[in-house]
Amino acid sequence: MPRRARSVSPAAAPPQGQTIRKARLGAKAQVVLPKEARRALGLAPGDTFAFAIRGDDVRVIRAPADGDDPFACFTEWASEADRAGYADL
Repeated sequence: MPRRARSVSPAAAPPQGQTIRKARLGAKAQVVLPKEARRALGLAPGDTFAFAIRGDDVRVIRAPADGDDPFACFTEWASEADRAGYADL
């Protein structure tokens, strides 16, 4: 029989528009991301995700695939002069 999600106390209620889903840490430190989290991030089996950590706040984010350039959308800095100017940085 599937387990029911536990309700969150009002003191720990998420901000408007957010959902909280719990996950359990396994014996080998493995975590299964809830279906809602996988769907929100567009993750499929074999995809990579990362943890963004600031103090005690940890967020799961979709990690770019190997070889993805996170700055590829900044075409205003993609001229040959820019590449030459930033080559030694």
